[in-house]
Amino acid sequence: MSYLDGKVVLVTGGASGFGRELVTQLAHGGATPVALDVNAEGAEELAAALTKDGYQVRGLGLDVRDRAAFATAVDQVVADLGRVDVLVNNAGIMPLAQLADHERAADAWDRCIDINIKGVLHGVYAVHDHMLRQGSGHIVNLSSVYGNAGVAGAAVYGATKAAVVTLSNALRVESQGRIKVTVVRPSGVLGTNLFTEIIDFDAIRALAAHKAPALGEHIGQFSTGTLPAGLTDPADVRYWSLQAAEVAEQIVRLIDQPLGVAITDVTLRASGEDYVF
Repeated sequence: MSYLDGKVVLVTGGASGFGRELVTQLAHGGATPVALDVNAEGAEELAAALTKDGYQVRGLGLDVRDRAAFATAVDQVVADLGRVDVLVNNAGIMPLAQLADHERAADAWDRCIDINIKGVLHGVYAVHDHMLRQGSGHIVNLSSVYGNAGVAGAAVYGATKAAVVTLSNALRVESQGRIKVTVVRPSGVLGTNLFTEIIDFDAIRALAAHKAPALGEHIGQFSTGTLPAGLTDPADVRYWSLQAAEVAEQIVRLIDQPLGVAITDVTLRASGEDYVF
């Protein structure tokens, strides 16, 4: 039995990366996903492509920093589809940099705070009352292993992801039995849009601690396509880096649960990765 059938699932950052994979997999699983993205054209194109293949999908432009626009988008979805069952607060950026680099990083950090914290809050505001009126709902908030503790080079980004955890835990207590809340903490996933925002790539090495030399070697091999076979095989315990599709698959599983089952906090990582946390 699938508990995805007919669920209306909003996914922020739904036009690319994890979000695009998630929208696609949800559609294939029988849900009705809504891709919300600042790239309105990308969200609409994804929805059109999946609709052409026979799936029920919507695509809307949305900047999660705009609280009023988020509320309007959710109201529009409810008016069109009748309800909102799940919100996945996926949109985020990762401008890693040392605090000493504040002069060149401050603007990016301001944007990071606005998207990673305020964007999540705006999503909660927008769906909260709808879900309470329905008598059920599920909010999935994307955090990160960087939010587990202070990491050199990730002070601001890590703080935003720690804030997501704190917000989620409080929301879970306040709405227990009415809205399910799940925190998802992925570790490093190469090849996603998150890496385009990095200011100081040495911050990635900090998370690897004593395994930083191995991480540097493996990143070099990844970039040249020469990673040893075992490190690229998800069936091998040495598997080195998750792919966006694998993260999306696990998030779908978190959503595909009966109303009475709540998976509240999960870390997703490759079993052979170099990160230490």
